[in-house]
Formats: sequence, C-alpha cells, structure tokens
Amino acid sequence: MPSGTLTYLIVDMTVNSYDNLIVIPLLTILTLNMQIFPLTPLILKSQMMRQEKQNGPYLAARTIRYAILISGSCWLSAESIESQQHRYDRDYPEIGYSSKIPTDKVNELNQLLRTDREILVFESQNGYLRSLLEKLQIPVNSQALVFSRTSINARLITARTPRAIYFSDDTYVGWVQGSESLEIAATDPDLGIVFYTLGQKKTENPEIKRQNFLCLECHDTYGLTGGGVPRLLMGSGTTDEYGRPASHEGWTLTDHRTPLAQRWGGWYVTGSHDNQEHLGNLIVTASGSTNLEKGNIDKVETLTGLIADDLHLVETSDIVALLLLEHQIHIQNLLIRLQWEASNNSNSEILDEKILLASEKLLEGMFLVDEAQIMGPLKGNPEFQREFENKGPYDRDLRSLRQLDLNTRLFRYPFSYMVYSESFEALPRNIKHHLFDRIWEVLRGRDRSKSFEHLSSLDRGAILEILRNTKTDFRNWQKARVK
Repeated sequence: MPSGTLTYLIVDMTVNSYDNLIVIPLLTILTLNMQIFPLTPLILKSQMMRQEKQNGPYLAARTIRYAILISGSCWLSAESIESQQHRYDRDYPEIGYSSKIPTDKVNELNQLLRTDREILVFESQNGYLRSLLEKLQIPVNSQALVFSRTSINARLITARTPRAIYFSDDTYVGWVQGSESLEIAATDPDLGIVFYTLGQKKTENPEIKRQNFLCLECHDTYGLTGGGVPRLLMGSGTTDEYGRPASHEGWTLTDHRTPLAQRWGGWYVTGSHDNQEHLGNLIVTASGSTNLEKGNIDKVETLTGLIADDLHLVETSDIVALLLLEHQIHIQNLLIRLQWEASNNSNSEILDEKILLASEKLLEGMFLVDEAQIMGPLKGNPEFQREFENKGPYDRDLRSLRQLDLNTRLFRYPFSYMVYSESFEALPRNIKHHLFDRIWEVLRGRDRSKSFEHLSSLDRGAILEILRNTKTDFRNWQKARVK
C-alpha cells in the first residue's frame, strides 16, 4: 500500500432521522514510512450542509472535530502534502494563503527568536508554554479546558488530562500535558487565521513552525457549513471520560446564539451561574451516568480533584472566558470571510452580492443579533474579567465596548469590541465605509428591522457615542458624511 494511504471498512447507520449518517471505521489504518497506525473513529454527516439549525450550524461532510485551534492528524506523507494546492489558493489567488509571509504577532516573534532578539524560557513541567504566553501577551487567566479528543495531540486528551486553551484578541495557544508541541493560531490582517506549532523539547534555538496543511485538515472548511476559508472552530457535545463523543447526535458549533443549556459539552466550566444549566463538566460513563451529576448547576470554583495533575497554569476554566471565546471566534470567522470575498471583488466601487451578504452577517454578529438570553448573574474569575475590561478603550464618560453585563446578556453595550481588531482595520476602505453606513443606520434608528429590535434607544445612543469617541476612522467618516 503506498505511503499515506488510508483504508476504511465502514458501516452506515442512521440515527433517529435521515439527517445524520454515522460512519464508523471498523478498521482504519494509516501507512506512513512503512509503519501502521490506528486512527480515531470518525463521525460524519451525510448531507453537505444545513445552513441553519435552531442553535446554529452543524459540522457536516467531514471528520467531526469539535473544539478550537489545531484539530486533526497528519494522514499523508510530507511530499504528497506539499504537492497539493488548497482549493482556497485557487479560488482566492489574491490572498495567497499558502505562499505569502504572515505579518501576525506569532511570525513577528519567530523572526525575533531567529535573530536572538528574543528568547523563550523552558520549564520542566510546561515547556515553553508560560514564556510563549508572556511574549504574546496572552493572559494565563484566559485558560479554558476542553476534554473532547481533538487536536494533533488527541491521543493524550481525556477528562483527567484536558487540553488548555489560552487566548488574547488575536492569538490562541493550545497545550496538552505530555505533548510534543504547542498548538498556535494567530490572526493575520490579510491571511486570516494562520496555524503554527512550537516543539516542546528544550533547545538552544526554539522555532515556531507554520502549518500549511496539518491543521487545515479540519480548519479548511469547504466541507463544512459556512466554510470556504480557514477558520477557528468551537463546539459542544456530550463526551465520555476518554474524550470521545458520547452520543450519535453529533456536535454543534456554538456562538452567542446558542442557548447556554446546549453549550460547552466536552469542556470544563468554573464560576457561578445562578443555577442556569449547561453541558459543561458532564462526563458520560459506560453506564450512561455522569460525574458531577449536578455540577453544572452548582458553583464549581476550581478544578481541584477533577483533573489528574497540577500542571495547568491556573485552576479554572472560566465561564466568562468561554463566553468571550465563543463570541470572538464567531466574529473573527465572519471578518475573515468578508476579507476573502473582498479579494475577489473586481470592481472596487460596486460591492457584489457575496460581499453585501458577508457584510450583513458580520453586522448581525457584531450587534449580537439573536443572542441567547443569560439568566444571571454569571460570575467568573474577577482577575480575568478586570484584565479584559481594562483594555478599553473608554470614551469620555468612561464607557467601553468591553464592559460586561452577565445578567441578561454578555455585554453592557451590545456591540462587539472586535471593531477595534486588526482584521476589521484591514478591511478595504469601501467595505469599511459600507459597514459604517449600516452601523449608522442601526444606531440612528433608521433600521428598525426585527434583527435589531433588541437594541433599546439607550443602547443605540451609548454605542454611537462610544464609537465616536474611541474609533477615529468612524468619527472621520461620520464628519465627512454629515458634510
């Protein structure tokens, strides 16, 4: 059998409806360099896509991978991998995803490492993790723990040894106990999400390596609903103690629209949430029972006793961090989609239908349209919340789009802080001005469609004043528009 060949013996099964096809590889073998490796069973969906379910898009027509960052395994030889051209490289040639040099923070750090202008400190327990987070300015209190078996380190992930995710506004780092590499995803203003790994063996010259194929086995989303460009994934589904799916219902991609009762399956959740149910902390056993039977209802302050070690940097998987992570990933993916569609727009003066549609989806995401109600108060790590809110920027009345509500909704002022992101700033001028036009229409009450009826007059007025005072290009656009 040639190197890099997969052999499947599969059985088709239907569960409850014809919407779902469960494909179970009874024998799954990878031949690579004359060695044989068993691969994790797959759960696939038969239909290419269902654009919208009640609670958001479902993963479909490809291996189910149900957390963020680097998911998947190296199934092909390096030679065959590099010889292939990704579909998005053909369909979006102006982006040049595989060929252009990234300008994100991770690549900038790597250049400094190569010239000895920066160093990474190795620790015996966590390798380069703590030092990398420090260099990338990622707070350790952002830690979110996922025990669904995902990532290139899937074989090491269980409920007792969960994967840790750390994040800032534009960068994400994944760590698994005993793993050979750190998983990194960074937001590049031109390329979108770029994936990297950093080896966890001590060396004099640690190097961050870009992954143009490995991570895209799952994050290349042509086979997923809403796909077409590399993106981040975050989802929910019941999980067993070994990190495997515990039901045939599949996994749901989650964002601000998903009811809390259906979020965070396969994740640990710490903090208090006023008896509001969710799927976090639930581990399905062979008998069908769960540990922490009502642990998702009661307050779980730390993970002491739930995980096997004390190697994680903090003892929390913060509920507020999880909420922000879901929102941020959703908006970032929408920004990437819009940026990529803009690259194919042949007429810079007239926005085509794809750009207009992508712009409207982004607008709805930023205004948190159809946000699932929070029945709070929710309380997480106060240090993380304080650090997040203090980033600002603040207007003259000390108001900020980063201020949290956590009683009935996520933000005090329901408009995304991602308006300050480099991805938003990198949008072409005409598209950005189109978005400003639409934001103005909504905030001035000229668009009172059902999508934006959740915005009170006070909300609209506050958001408008915050933008005027904190976002220079919006203020300049408004002045020019009034003239």
